[in-house]
Amino acid sequence: MVWLYWPRRSCRPGLCGEKNWPFYKREPSFVWSVSALVRRGVIQFISTIVCNANWRGFRDGTVYTGKTKSFCVPGLNCYSCPGALGSCPVGSLQSSLSGFLPRIPLYVLGLLVLFGILFGRVVCGFLCPFGFFQELLYKLPVRKVGKSALTRKFTYGKYVFLALVCVGPPAAYVIIGLGEPLFCKYICPAGTIEGAVPLFIANDGLRSAAGMLTAWKGFLAAVLVMVSIVIFRPFCRFICPLGALYGFFNKYSLLGIAVDNNRCVNCGRCAAVCKSDVRIAGDRECISCGDCITTCPVDAIYMKKPISRRMKEEKND
Repeated sequence: MVWLYWPRRSCRPGLCGEKNWPFYKREPSFVWSVSALVRRGVIQFISTIVCNANWRGFRDGTVYTGKTKSFCVPGLNCYSCPGALGSCPVGSLQSSLSGFLPRIPLYVLGLLVLFGILFGRVVCGFLCPFGFFQELLYKLPVRKVGKSALTRKFTYGKYVFLALVCVGPPAAYVIIGLGEPLFCKYICPAGTIEGAVPLFIANDGLRSAAGMLTAWKGFLAAVLVMVSIVIFRPFCRFICPLGALYGFFNKYSLLGIAVDNNRCVNCGRCAAVCKSDVRIAGDRECISCGDCITTCPVDAIYMKKPISRRMKEEKND
């Protein structure tokens, strides 16, 4: 295991912020480790495998419909994926709001609030299979497009899609008398990549039934794949309604990145090193990947600790 240490700092009060001066002359302390970054990839891989453990579905070209499908997984993982053992929360929310008789999805909303309180956007950084897929594409060795003021503006797009998820099906019901899952049906590329592609490969009947809608969704999926190679997690940053929802819980969730405001000197290094469009570590765009922890010159950024561990440490102190 390779440990990273931040060296002893000596900084003039007038340069670094006088009110935080005592924190600059601390002993070297452990702040993060290379193994922590590796562990995130391992957790993402395990989460993807667990959420899509129905291997027979990939072989037979069928969708699992067992008892576990009544439970929503925390991340974006399409119901129609042949391996999916659980339901996608976005799809479940849209499904409840669709049809001839829309229902109030109390069960789905309750789970989303629970996931938000527990994890916030830690779900995006550690547990989401579709986010993991985009990160793998981004690792391909090609020239990358970094974030900018323009990409930061694009991040507001996911709130528009969140509104579409919530309002779209009831609006369709009012207009045409039938609620439709507009986001899942016409936009979401996860259903195409995780569901349609493996099903079409294994099932001849489905291939012959493909039409214009399949072509449209295939085009969107192809664009996302190409963009994901040069831009870090574009779907998560600009489109994903689930990430938009979890972002509201980031500040209050039990797990995730947090900032000690008494130590922070607003140097902006966390925002500079982050591949997402954060303004400061732990805000609504933060997926708690941990890349910023080693860059903070005053060790103000840290991972929140579970309540039981925090209470135990406070008792020992």
